[in-house]
Amino acid sequence: MPAPARPRAHSRHTVAAQASALALGVLLAVTACSGAPSGAPAAVQSGAAQSAASPEAQVDITAGPTPSLPPGTITLAFGGDVHFTERTASRLNATPADPALGPISRTVASADFAMVNLETAITTRGSAEPKLYHFRTPPSALTALQKSGVDAVSMANNHAVDYGPAGLADTLDAVHHAPIPVLGIGANEAEAYKPYVKDIRGVKLAVVAASQVMDLTNDKFRAGPKKPGIASALDTTKLVAAVKRAKARADVVVVYLHWGTEGQSCPGPEQKSIAAKLSAAGATAVVGTHAHVMLGSGMLGRTYVNYGLGNLLWYGTSPYPHSNDSGIATLTIARGRVVKQGFAPAVVDGRGVPMPQSGAAAQSVTSRLTSLRPCTSLTPAPQ
Repeated sequence: MPAPARPRAHSRHTVAAQASALALGVLLAVTACSGAPSGAPAAVQSGAAQSAASPEAQVDITAGPTPSLPPGTITLAFGGDVHFTERTASRLNATPADPALGPISRTVASADFAMVNLETAITTRGSAEPKLYHFRTPPSALTALQKSGVDAVSMANNHAVDYGPAGLADTLDAVHHAPIPVLGIGANEAEAYKPYVKDIRGVKLAVVAASQVMDLTNDKFRAGPKKPGIASALDTTKLVAAVKRAKARADVVVVYLHWGTEGQSCPGPEQKSIAAKLSAAGATAVVGTHAHVMLGSGMLGRTYVNYGLGNLLWYGTSPYPHSNDSGIATLTIARGRVVKQGFAPAVVDGRGVPMPQSGAAAQSVTSRLTSLRPCTSLTPAPQ
């Protein structure tokens, strides 16, 4: 990644009830395809206005009720790559007034379920693996994300084992004591591929995570029958089997992947191939990260596919154009099918924080994202 880049009893974090209801209402009316200035939810627009005046504007995420939705309907939110190092290390000191993800935490917390990719080992020990970039963070990163409204993280990526066997042992210990579920990594392949399953108001959601990136981590530290490591999407047979098992248990199945080629805003043939296989296996949605730029999204039959969520909480600068374009992709799912796609646009600021955008700035991000769909061969998602 060249850039100079035990399940718990769940309590839903949202903004204050009135603001949350307003934000969700607007969010469900917007899609990434619209390119309209109103693409940011009301709460996001407010956050953008506040951030212009003060980068430390209060966000005030508090526990509150989920806005009323029709029976069988849930909302999901997905963000991209997250780091807690260099300029983002201070984000570990999250507070209710200034959560780790900043004002966009409102959008994250307003969904019934939200997930990001934590691209780092969780350790203070170990020796750096023979690769160019290395990332590590303390276990408090998981708590910081929880306080930003994140419900689960994926660690099936090419930096989860940057500090070798000792770092992996510490990471697994942190995972087993985490305040939120950590997917895609485990003491063996059964644990690494195991889906996180949760009932949300009568809807059974299952989430599987894996990495398709061909690198040292996916080779040396791929989980095996008796070997700790990450879940690999390169072994399509195992991944597809995991998705089919999840489908047998759940109404909605999400697959969160680390995939693609850094800097490329169009999906490669390997991404399209695995997306088709996962769709055939019953995935409701397939979302992913790794390229450090956003990629297009849309529908592959009945399956929603987002080929690239881009950077979210980003530790440094990237050499790729538009690498600071960011945002939160949202889905409304009713009776097991995606019925709406939303997108809350953001731009990563000088602190590495994704700041919500409104007006012309929001339109710039969403319009460019819309322009990326043709090379995905996907059809537009429902609006």
